[in-house]
Amino acid sequence: MTKKDEPTPEEWREILASYSYPEEVKKTKGRRGRREAKREHREDVRRRTKEWVREERRRDPIRPAGALVIVLVILGLGVGARFLWPSLLGESHKGDRVTATASPTPGAQEEAPAAPSSSPSASPSSSAAVDLSKPDHVAEEAVRIYLTRNPPKDQDHTASVLRAEPYMTAALVENLAGHTDPGWAKLVSRGGVATVSTVKVEAAGNDLPVDTPVRVWRKTTAKVDVEGYEDYSETTVLQVELTNGDGDGWHVSRILGL
Repeated sequence: MTKKDEPTPEEWREILASYSYPEEVKKTKGRRGRREAKREHREDVRRRTKEWVREERRRDPIRPAGALVIVLVILGLGVGARFLWPSLLGESHKGDRVTATASPTPGAQEEAPAAPSSSPSASPSSSAAVDLSKPDHVAEEAVRIYLTRNPPKDQDHTASVLRAEPYMTAALVENLAGHTDPGWAKLVSRGGVATVSTVKVEAAGNDLPVDTPVRVWRKTTAKVDVEGYEDYSETTVLQVELTNGDGDGWHVSRILGL
């Protein structure tokens, strides 16, 4: 497949959006509970299909031209597995897993059913648990979490944005979630799952503003390991702005290099 023939990011999102879920997952109460239940279901399917993909790779190594075919096969297995192989997915126990996932925050769902999942106020406990006292630590964690991605489980690039939300300003979260990410589209096209092994944080170069008590710039260098049709590692360098204008802790307010 030539580069111009590869599906666009919008087409990849349409493919992932077509993912079908069992009725018990769809009926899980609460928006956050349904999202967790869907992730659990996709992870269940991915674990089984991953072994199949690896076996096929051993028999006949996959070439770039076959990448799209395997992605569609995996998604097709997710759609049809519930009807063709119910015992493989363990559907007799799926209801228990969904309930266990959704049960930690039933009170929060009942008290604020209209609160959007992307709102900072929707997860006060997670915000209170993070350490926002040092800008270098905040920059490291924000970049590590944002670049850690699992397309079969996350479904779209906003999942990693929401995971990194406690370390970012609300404006940056909205900006990242509202725009496409070329890195996500590249990862999906290669059937990859990305994890970050190291993140190095250092002072930014002289071409960026100097540090002040309420605003600093940091250069982050992340080593990203990808497991997919071909396993590889790559280095991502990002210039990160952090602010602490309200005195409530440092947050990443801008990222250059995406």
